[in-house]
Parts: sequence; structure tokens; C-alpha cells
Amino acid sequence: MPKFSANLSMLFNEVDFMQRFRCAKEQGFTAIEYMFPYDYSVQALRGALEENQLTQVLQNLPAGDWAAGERGIACLPGRESEFRDGVGLAVEYARALGCAQINCLIGNPDKSVAQHKTDEIVVANLSYAARELAKANIRLLVEPINKYDMPAFYLQTTRQALELMDWVANPNLFIQYDIYHMQRMEGELAQTMETLLQKIAHIQVADNPGRHEPGTGEINYDYLFRALDKMGYRGWIGCEYKPATTTAAGLSWIKQYQH
Repeated sequence: MPKFSANLSMLFNEVDFMQRFRCAKEQGFTAIEYMFPYDYSVQALRGALEENQLTQVLQNLPAGDWAAGERGIACLPGRESEFRDGVGLAVEYARALGCAQINCLIGNPDKSVAQHKTDEIVVANLSYAARELAKANIRLLVEPINKYDMPAFYLQTTRQALELMDWVANPNLFIQYDIYHMQRMEGELAQTMETLLQKIAHIQVADNPGRHEPGTGEINYDYLFRALDKMGYRGWIGCEYKPATTTAAGLSWIKQYQH
């Protein structure tokens, strides 16, 4: 049976962020994830987790100036020191919050920089992050994102992710497989997940079109969840979608999987 985590960056947006932990518990979740913890104190976040008996399963590395459109800095020249500082900060938070996985959004490359140079920067940064996270027993993840939502994003397919993993050559680098993004880029969802099962550390879900709840679009999620069980996937599945109306109203799809 799949086990789901509530992505608090996208779910329960009807209330302030710190209230979303309680909402997740009330809706039957035992785990949560979110993009960035860095605007909040470790003490406040840890208190919310403990009070609501929740496990935090994922967060992202700092990703630069999000409001200005940056979607990660791992591919940007001249930002290596900032990237390394971000790794240190992320590890500090993750260890305090009991979070065993950190995703690296690689970002939108500088178009004035040659591709081979950008690749070298990415490999060096991910190599550093993979080593530092391994010391803390934390997995490093990278996520391909579809070209329609983020046209300039560095990593867009599982093929690119595998190539990047070969370049980095560190066993502490895994794939975060977002079914919504990969439906838009590749299809062949079940076969791809089965083929890459040992390299996938985390899965996220949203339907297409619209990036709403499973069951609102073209993806056969009931089939995929059963297929993942059959494959032996034991990781978390993050609910990273935009509720079509309110979060609670759209959660009927998950009730059959919660116990």
C-alpha cells in the first residue's frame, strides 16, 4: 500500500504555513514535505512536527532568489560559494528535523555560458553536495522538471538525470521522480519507474492537465499505485499538486489508501 506525504508548499494553502502541519494530521497524513524551511526557525518547525506526530521526509536545498525567478543555483557560475553555504544550512535543518532526503533544484542555466562549462559546474556542485549529505546520512536527490512549466530548467528528462548521475559517480545521488512532470515529458510512467526503481528515492504526484489532484486528469493513478506496490517501491509518495478547489474537498481520492 502506498504511503503519502502532504506537500505543505502546495496543500492547505487556505491557512498560514505553520498551521498546515495540523491540517495534514487532521486529514490522516503521518508525513509531510515542503520546498524550503529557511524562513522559519528550526525550533518552530520541530515543534510543529512533534505536536502533530509527523515525519518530515523531504526539503529542498536553498534555490537562490525564488521571487526573482531563480529556480536553483547549482548550474550558475560564480555562485559556488553560495551553493556550498546552502548545503551546510540545509544539512543543519534536515538533521534537526529528522529529514533524510534533500532535493537539489539545479536551476535555469546562464545562456551566455557554454553548455560544457555549465555541465562542469553542475557536476562539481552535486559532487560536493552528495559527499556532504552522505556524512550526515542524508540522500541527495535531483528532479527533472517539464519544459512546459519551466522552459529553461537544466534537467528535464530521466535520461538526462541518469547521465548526470553517471558524471557525478556518487552512490548518494538519487532521482526524485515527479509523475506529473514525467507524464508531460516522457510518458511510459510504470515502465520507467520499474526500470529506475533502485535509483528513485522519492515520488511525487499530480494529474495532467492542470496539476490538480490524482483522478482529475488523464493519469491512471490507481494502476500506478498498484504497480508501484508490485514493484516493491517502499519510499514516500509526495502529494505535490494544486487543489482544484480546497485541499480538504479534493482529498477524497486518498482515503482508500489511508489506514
